[in-house]
Amino acid sequence: MSIPILFEDNQILVVIKPPGILSQEDDTGDADMLTLLKQDLKERYNKPGNVFLGLVHRLDRMVGGVMIFAKTSKAASRLSESVRSRQFGKTYVCVVQGTPNKPQARLTHYIRKDNKQNQVTVFNKATNEAKEAILDYEVAAVSGRFSLISVKLHTGRPHQIRAQLAHIGCPLVGDLKYGGKPNAGINEIALWSTSVSAPHPVSKEWMSFRALPSGSDVWTWWTTDQLEAASIMLSQA
Repeated sequence: MSIPILFEDNQILVVIKPPGILSQEDDTGDADMLTLLKQDLKERYNKPGNVFLGLVHRLDRMVGGVMIFAKTSKAASRLSESVRSRQFGKTYVCVVQGTPNKPQARLTHYIRKDNKQNQVTVFNKATNEAKEAILDYEVAAVSGRFSLISVKLHTGRPHQIRAQLAHIGCPLVGDLKYGGKPNAGINEIALWSTSVSAPHPVSKEWMSFRALPSGSDVWTWWTTDQLEAASIMLSQA
């Protein structure tokens, strides 16, 4: 499987995750990014034994886009600290059904995950075992019954974007789990990781990596200029 590489040095590996691939191995035994990339590194550099590669953040299986992996334990530790201290920027674009009441807003909810069902519940107020979930969104374009939206995450809760936007009445196209309706030709969730930003784990230089969405027919509903504008809309916020 060909996985596009955006950047690589001795400390990090930045790639574009294709939709449909797990971020890391689970009980299904299906292909996952961590295993595929370890094998690729082993073959490209002719490395004996096990190859280290650290998972810094995750994308849902049906979500594609930019991901950063750590090639050393030091890089993994420092990038994980950037995530915890919220110095790790993540922006997305998505296509939703309908249009939010406000063209831009910050959503603050509380999310509780049911691990057995692999589904989350969103609450408006703090409740038992629910964790705070914060994101910013801005509507980039509207076409008929659908809207192209830019999203910036401030927390990294499971299914956060999918669940929070569904909670305000705008489920993602293709996301049947959270209220999206089936659309002909759409076999993916209309969500893409457009950029990831963080300080380099060694040099501390600010890094930013970006990729426009591709693959699913849902992205052809919008012009390249619209996708470009949406991808940078909240990246500097």
